[in-house]
Amino acid sequence: MKSENQKNLEARVEQHFQDSVATKQKALSALSEEIVRGIELMHACLAQGKKVLACGNGGSAADAQHFAAELVGRFERERQELPAIALTTDSSILTAIANDYSYEVVFSKQVKALGQAGDILLGISTSGNSGNVIAAINAAHEKGMSVIAFTGKDGGKIAKLLKEGDINLCVPADRTARIQETHLLLLHCLCDGVDHLLLD
Repeated sequence: MKSENQKNLEARVEQHFQDSVATKQKALSALSEEIVRGIELMHACLAQGKKVLACGNGGSAADAQHFAAELVGRFERERQELPAIALTTDSSILTAIANDYSYEVVFSKQVKALGQAGDILLGISTSGNSGNVIAAINAAHEKGMSVIAFTGKDGGKIAKLLKEGDINLCVPADRTARIQETHLLLLHCLCDGVDHLLLD
């Protein structure tokens, strides 16, 4: 016989699943056209031999690395390697910049060093207010790069920074866990869409 604590935990688990499904359904309704635009923009970038730079903090840093791994390695099918760099992985660069300048420029200085016109910056921030992602977006614009932003809530400051041709995939949710779960699905949609355009 289940204890009251077990029943409560099962209810909490079920609620997480239900909330995650509901958030993804809302995101599909709100973002499907923008997701397609993001796929097309990324495919055009990669087809021209350009690259994607990805950044974020915490769980979003993990998403940036996950995304780069899917492009450089593979998603679900064998294909040519695609150029992508997660700006979250080089501890010497990150700590040197944070120590000598500030944490706010740990991504933007890398964008200035590595980014070229025609590249894409994938900037991930669940709140839309991450200062170092904002600085990276500004640096990307200065370099003539396009931006695909993954945000949540109301898009925050990032939503107001984006220019014509940029894309904001803003998950319609307030809870960070739900936003992050949906960001992962969006990443997989981009990977699948790019592979489809390259291979089919």
